[in-house]
Amino acid sequence: MGSHEAGATFGKFKRLLNAGDYSRVFDKPDAKASHRNMLLLGRSNDRSQHRLGLVIAKKHVRLAVERNRIKRLARESFRVLPVTAPTFDVVLLARPGIANLDNAELSSILQQQWQKLVQHSATNRDTSHRKS
Repeated sequence: MGSHEAGATFGKFKRLLNAGDYSRVFDKPDAKASHRNMLLLGRSNDRSQHRLGLVIAKKHVRLAVERNRIKRLARESFRVLPVTAPTFDVVLLARPGIANLDNAELSSILQQQWQKLVQHSATNRDTSHRKS
């Protein structure tokens, strides 16, 4: 296994693990990226890695196989994000219709939304430094 493959794992250190982690992002997100099929919320953290939390409700995605497919694609696209400073915690919320997207469409939308979230995060960081 090469070093590139080892860095592409999705260990516990890259996940939001408890309700407190999720609440921190939901209560005061620094950045948002919205699409009709998903919403990404981000909040900067003090860790060395970005972390991801997934909220894929049965209400919006009935079949477990579809929920798992969406989670797998989200993790795969998140895994290859470059680590920027500051790092942030991200929660992906599925919206109705997300299960109707094929893998290529979903991957493309996820990439666009990650970029949008990073841009919003950078914009918010710049404006908060100016206020200080």
